[in-house]
Amino acid sequence: MAAGAARVRVTFHVDADGLLSVTAREQGTGVEAAITIKPSYGLTDEEITNMLRASTAHAREDVEQRARVEACVEAERMLVALNNALARGRGAFADDGERDRVLARAADLRRQLTDGNAGEIRATTEALNHH
Repeated sequence: MAAGAARVRVTFHVDADGLLSVTAREQGTGVEAAITIKPSYGLTDEEITNMLRASTAHAREDVEQRARVEACVEAERMLVALNNALARGRGAFADDGERDRVLARAADLRRQLTDGNAGEIRATTEALNHH
């Protein structure tokens, strides 16, 4: 498996009534989603239409959430690399000014991990990477 790739555990369960329950859990973050699917022969056309509308209504949120999780994983990897550089000592930076600028960007990135969106996290990660 490639480093940083999402590890998702998917569980399927079919009960005696033919209901399929699917649960997906991202192993790194613990984010979990679940859905129960009824057999189509037991659903009315209206129920099927409502399910399709609900899935398309939440599709954008799902994509945004996935992008944010991926950006967070990359940012956390960057912060680990920075901590390793700091552990090697002061020789990892050209001067104290560079060290202070990098630490300030790292602090910004840590703040964004709690309340930033995917684009902000990626931009700050990229700025820290090129610094």
